[in-house]
Parts: sequence; C-alpha cells; structure tokens
Amino acid sequence: MTSPKSKNSSTPKNELLPGRRDGSNAKPRARPVRSHSLYSPAEVHEIFRRFSVQRPEPKGELEHVNAFTLLVAVVLSAQATDVGVNKATRALFKVADTPQKMLALGEAKVGDYIRTVGLWRNKAKNVIALSEALIRDHGGEVPDERDQLVKLPGVGRKTANVVLNMAFGQHTMAVDTHIFRIGNRLRLAPGKTPEQVEQGLLRIIPEEYMRHAHHWLILHGRYVCKARKPDCPICVIADICKAEEKTNDIPAPLVEIAPLEPLSEIQ
Repeated sequence: MTSPKSKNSSTPKNELLPGRRDGSNAKPRARPVRSHSLYSPAEVHEIFRRFSVQRPEPKGELEHVNAFTLLVAVVLSAQATDVGVNKATRALFKVADTPQKMLALGEAKVGDYIRTVGLWRNKAKNVIALSEALIRDHGGEVPDERDQLVKLPGVGRKTANVVLNMAFGQHTMAVDTHIFRIGNRLRLAPGKTPEQVEQGLLRIIPEEYMRHAHHWLILHGRYVCKARKPDCPICVIADICKAEEKTNDIPAPLVEIAPLEPLSEIQ
C-alpha cells in the first residue's frame, strides 16, 4: 500500500523529477545499441567475392570421416583447440566411427582416447549419451534439423550449425570466437551475443556465398584478423574494412592460396 505524500514532500512545480522532461518519476530509456552493419550490400558482396577467390573451397580443420564423427569432433572442440581434438580423435575414429561402435566402446575407453582434451570426463559422457540418443531416436543417423540436433547431449546451437553446414550443406552460420570478433571489430554484423552476430550475418551475406561463408570468416579471423593484433598488410579486404584498429588501407594481392596443411603438421 502506497503511503500518502505529506504536504511538505511535494515537488515544486519548477523542479522536475529525474527521468522525463515532464518530471514523471521514471528511469530514462537506455540508448539502443548500434547493431546494423556499416557496409553496403555492394561492399559485403565484394568482401565475400574476394574471400572466394582467395579460398575457392575452404575446409574445416576438424578431422572427421562422416556426419557422426564430425558431430563428435565439434562437441569435443568446445573450450579446446582443433589441434588437440584432432590428435585425440585420430585414434578414436579408427575404432569408433558410428554411434553403435562408440556405444560399444564405452565411456571409460572413450575417456582414455580423449584424455588430452579439456573437460574430457564430461565430454566422454556426452559422446556416449548422444550416441545412445542417435540410436534410440534417429536410427543411428545424425539428424539434419537444428531442433533435433540441439536435443542431443553436449550439442548447442553453434555445434548444430557447424554440422548442418559441413555435413548437410545448409546455409547456417556457426558463430565461434573468431566470427564473433570479426562481426564486431569490422562492424560487419555487430552484436552482444553470438546469436545476434549470427542473425546479422545471415541478413547481409549474399546467398551465393553462404555455403562457405562460415569457413571464410573463421579462417580470416584465425590467420589474418587475429585477436591480439590484426595482420592488416596481408588482408585482401583492407581497403573495405571499417575496423577502428586497422593499420593499412591497401589490400593484399588477391590470389588463390594453397589449402592449409593439417593443423597437426603446422603446430
């Protein structure tokens, strides 16, 4: 119950309460965060055209042999490096490349194979649990729908998007740390959350480039627009880039580069 105001507590007519011009007692509205891209459709098209010339057929760096092993590899890659995951799964996938074989292997043995991967105990449980779910609910096959994938143990939206894109060719955008950084640093698709960046990129990337856009952005973030300091002199979009941190306006020569060697051989 609201206490009545005393006569002495009334606000003078010429003294406005904070929050509104009319003096009503309300918090001021927060300014909306700028979430739109700073690039014109023509600029976005040119960015991805150059990426396509540089890497016509970009590949993911997690080793796998089918949709199931891709799913497992992506689940294991959370808070881990692709290098470390590949070292662990190379032996694992030789003995278990289907849900049935993985389930037969068992949680303890799966754990032995992935012991070098961060959070391996929990991940071993998830690998066995998702194998059980695939057998029980999907006939041992990896589903090609996001709402079904995210129901699997250890599978979130990003993992589902990776599998849908790489295994099934769907035009999804899995936002990892590299893509999140690119979206915000370049103001290409700024957002406070990965899903905001994802939706921003889906709105602006031309359909003709969506098949490989995920990999182009990851590779650009990993090897060119690095977290600590962008390597602007080797950037093919330096003249288009609107990042405040950029140190160069001259684009690197636009030539096709050789496919990357397996990460295990590079590092």
